[in-house]
Amino acid sequence: MDRACLNTPLGTASITGSEAGISQLTIGDTIPHSERIPSSLVQICRQLNAYFQGGLKDFDIPLLPEGTAFQKQVWKALAEIPFGNTLSYAELAAQLGNPGAVRAVASANAQNPIWILIPCHRVIGSDGSLTGYAGGLHRKKWLLDHESGSCQYSLFPEK
Repeated sequence: MDRACLNTPLGTASITGSEAGISQLTIGDTIPHSERIPSSLVQICRQLNAYFQGGLKDFDIPLLPEGTAFQKQVWKALAEIPFGNTLSYAELAAQLGNPGAVRAVASANAQNPIWILIPCHRVIGSDGSLTGYAGGLHRKKWLLDHESGSCQYSLFPEK
């Protein structure tokens, strides 16, 4: 597996994958960016840059997440949430045919290894609140604002 680290507006994206597809994408604050991008990851880096610049809404990179059958079912459903839209955990559980599985869906969502490409940030609480995001709620808010097209970025961090 190849690895690259790419600067983004949210921090440094750590990307792991091969010619066959992407197996992991997370964002952190203390990861140094890559000086050289492996050829197998050039396309995803281009697409991520285009996404963050507002010119890309749908990724067309093969994904290879590792997880249980249930997790993969949830991640597949996440990938079908359209750009700029959200679903609640309850709506997602119902969509999967198991309305009682809200906590299991939330747990699978939290275990998503390929942030942004599998858009777990598009899942919110039933009351519309921003709940849980492995990368932090500030990143989830930024992503949702970015995708809604109505973002107003503050120069001053919220306290």
